[in-house]
Amino acid sequence: MVAAPFRYERVSSFEEAVRALHERGEDAKVIAGGQSLVPMMNLRIARPEWLIDVNPVGAGPIEDHGGYLRLPALTRHRAIEEAEVVRRRCPILAEAAAHVGNVRTRTRGTVGGSLAHADPAAELPCVAVALGAEVTVLGRDGARAVAADDLLVSYLTTTLAPDEVVVEVRVPTLGPRGGWSFLEMSRRSSDWMVVGVAALVELDAAGAVTAASVAVGGVAERAWLVPAEALADLLGAAPEEALLARVAERAAAMLRPEDDVQASGEYRRRLAAVLGRRALAQAVARAGLSEAELAPRGNGEQT
Repeated sequence: MVAAPFRYERVSSFEEAVRALHERGEDAKVIAGGQSLVPMMNLRIARPEWLIDVNPVGAGPIEDHGGYLRLPALTRHRAIEEAEVVRRRCPILAEAAAHVGNVRTRTRGTVGGSLAHADPAAELPCVAVALGAEVTVLGRDGARAVAADDLLVSYLTTTLAPDEVVVEVRVPTLGPRGGWSFLEMSRRSSDWMVVGVAALVELDAAGAVTAASVAVGGVAERAWLVPAEALADLLGAAPEEALLARVAERAAAMLRPEDDVQASGEYRRRLAAVLGRRALAQAVARAGLSEAELAPRGNGEQT
């Protein structure tokens, strides 16, 4: 199929995009990489009257601000995957980006588009939630910051107003004894994940866990942040294998994934437990790696 007829406007700033969205109403959609919107238009699942093209705005560089990285909304997945500063300062982001579709998808898709599209089986929203990333959005009343976990609502639904656009994403950088892992299982290479797990841990000098964060994708209407109570046993404890398995099982038991054409809900729940245990173990093993060790490990290790 081909897309239904639509009208098209190119803008040179996010302020112009906000104006255009306000003037065109709810039948207008922003297009950047188009890797999610265009297939939906071709299937006529989405039939916007207007496309507001923000590509002339340009991405700009990824900036290291010490405690966080600033990613302009138009940063392509491929740029995240390959950027040395990302692989060194926030390697889980590069690792997750390497799982997004194929190289053509990653070359066009953008971080802002992925978060605004809010697919529950997408990699970057899952990692953004685990990291506690902050998203800056622009509307008619100016800019506002929103936690990624508060941006995502449900399947393809966010708290973005119809005339708001994502302009940048801020992701915390890895601590000196921080470890990370992103693991996913898909039926075929480049497919949407069946289940994906993002895990982050911080250890103290004695090797005990001081902080942990886990998010799971593909199991609910949106990327699911594991509640703190499910991870509480990790805090202050030596992260032994039996403990990691117990925590992963406890978190997975909270899930109620639905059956679909890719997998049953029960299979997804069991897979979340297995990947959760493996991701926590890998994050613990990576905690405390030097920056020299981070860069080559951060790029696209596949599950």
